[in-house]
Amino acid sequence: MSRNLFSRIREGVVGYDDYFECKEDAFGKIGFSSYQKCTATVRMLAYGVPGDLIDQYVRMSESTCLDSMYKFCKAVIVVFSPGYLREPTAQDTARLLAMNASKGFPGMLGSIDCMHWE
Repeated sequence: MSRNLFSRIREGVVGYDDYFECKEDAFGKIGFSSYQKCTATVRMLAYGVPGDLIDQYVRMSESTCLDSMYKFCKAVIVVFSPGYLREPTAQDTARLLAMNASKGFPGMLGSIDCMHWE
């Protein structure tokens, strides 16, 4: 994932939920940053691993990793669904069909499994 994409997602999530902001606890100790929480979550999603494998990497407890995952997913759906998780329009469909036809796949909308391509 590029740095710009990660930063854009992190900024959207932080703007939606203050859980991702860096805060002090009752003793004045600074908590985890939004970078740590988002990194843990993205690594869990990308590699499909549980929170207890990520806790050593970002120095967070398993429960904090899981809380971050839950809140991150909710925030991404709310923040980015209007632009990215919507039904395709007629223009989107026409653009995809034209793009795939120029690559030699007329009539194809989605991706194909190229493992068995001859």
